[in-house]
This record gives sequence, structure tokens and C-alpha cells, in this order.
Amino acid sequence: MTGNHRDKTITRRRAIAVTGGTVAAGGLAVAGYQSAFADDTTADATASASAVSECMTLMTSVTEGPYYLDGALVRKDITEGKSGVPLTLRLTVVDATDGCTPVPGAAVEIWHCDAWGYYSGYTTANPGGSAPAESEDGSTADDRTYLRGYQIANGNGVVKFETIFPGWYTPRTCHIHVKVHTGGEKEDGTYEGGKVNHTGQFFFDDTVAEEIFTLEPYSRHSGSYTTLDNDMVYDGGGAADGLLTLKAVHKKDPSKGYKGFLTLGIDPDAESTGAGSGGGGGTPPSDAPTGTPPSDAPTGSASPTASASS
Repeated sequence: MTGNHRDKTITRRRAIAVTGGTVAAGGLAVAGYQSAFADDTTADATASASAVSECMTLMTSVTEGPYYLDGALVRKDITEGKSGVPLTLRLTVVDATDGCTPVPGAAVEIWHCDAWGYYSGYTTANPGGSAPAESEDGSTADDRTYLRGYQIANGNGVVKFETIFPGWYTPRTCHIHVKVHTGGEKEDGTYEGGKVNHTGQFFFDDTVAEEIFTLEPYSRHSGSYTTLDNDMVYDGGGAADGLLTLKAVHKKDPSKGYKGFLTLGIDPDAESTGAGSGGGGGTPPSDAPTGTPPSDAPTGSASPTASASS
């Protein structure tokens, strides 16, 4: 299987934005690296100004994969006590059909596996290789909601998440899933209504990922890790294909964590739910589910056992 599970549909408006004017592929990734880890206020303002002057090629959409669940909470910190190397994500949503201007109010939803390759809602699915059972991690995380969440973009189109570096599962490389929603609103601790404008994935440099996987608790999951070149979804296009810009919190100690940045260019008029193909996020392990949520998983309302925060 190759990484061609893509939504290639392009409207006339999008075609003009991608091929004409001052489009500079990858330009926002460079600007973001310089600004994303400064003071929050300065970073947001700089990212917004950069978005207007330099526009990254639109990221293509991919299907949502087999581990999506409705009803994720609106919150900044999605860890719920899960152990792992800290990861701060700063993401900027821009309108790629209108000079890459910020999209305030856009809801960015992310979800990813824990350090051993398990997703909330699907904690019995074998991640491949040899890993302890998810229940052995010792955390107090809610098995239906951990490492899932929404954030609403501020006036500069920026959202920020606090999470952990994801682990891996066979046969996928290390990744984070993402959906960008517009037109809905926060309700009962989650996000309701509107439409999905982009469904995609974020990826990590192999060198960084492989170093982190030698650390606890990641090292307790052994097996063959899939590199970017061999992944069935990542197409090798760098930031335009979801590759995060990463900066170590402490260069000599990766356990202290990383900060990651990416700008998401969307078409607010388009809809890309990513649904309808269970294998689109990569073929799941042999005993993994095929996209049907467990009977007790959230279905549009916040879990009563996990707190929401802005």
C-alpha cells in the first residue's frame, strides 16, 4: 500500500491560491520556526503577519484512520496523566484561498496514541511488536478520552496544545491526527456543528523520534519502527505534507520535551471529513477495530470523568 489516500479535489478558488500570486512552498514553516517559541503574544502576532505575506502550499487531506471518536473535549492539556516526553504544539490556521489570512474561531482537533501505541477508546488493539498492556501504564487517564482534544483558534488563528510525544504502532510511523472545523461552537465541553475543512496528519523527524523511543516509557515497546520513507501516508513533502518543525526544550536532554509548529492552510468553503475508509490512516494492527467506536465511547458529549479546560 502506498501513501495515496488523498483528497485531491481542488476548486477554482483553491487553484488560484495555490498556483498564483506569492505562494512560497514551506515559507510559513520557516517563519514559524523563528517565531513560534518566543513569547506567546509576540509569536502569535508574528505568525499572523507572516501568514499574510508568505503562503504555504495547501496541505492535502487524508482519511481520518481507524481510531477517530466523536465528542473530544475542548482543552489545552490532553495528557490526562499519560507518561511520555512533553510536547507543546503551536498550530496556526490560515485561509489559503485568501492570502493565507488567519482563521480566528477555527476549531483544531487532534488525537494520537500513547507512548506504547494505544489510542483511547481502543485500548485492547495490539500496537504490534511487543508492548505492555495499556492498563499497565499506571496513569489515571480516562480510557475513552486521553490524548484527544479541541482548541479554538484565537484572533491570529493560533491554537496551542500540551501533550506527549506519540509512540508508534505497526505499520505506521509516529504521527498525530488532525481535523480543522469551522462554523460550529463550543457546547457542553466539546465542539458541535459546523463542518470539517481539513483532515490530516502531523509527522516527526526520524532522528528525533528514534532517540525518544530509547527513553522510558517508550523503550518498553519493542519491534520494527516504520520510518518516514516507508510510511504509507507521509508523501515526503516536508511541511506541506504535515512534517512538524521541532525544537528541543533542552538540546542535551530530549526527555525535557519538544515544541512543534506547523501552519495549516485550509479552504473554508471546502469539506473534507476524512471518513469512509477505515484504513486511510494506515492499515491498523490485525486485531484493531475498523472504525466503529466502542459502545461506551463518547458520541458528541463530554465525558463526565474528564475535566474540560480552555
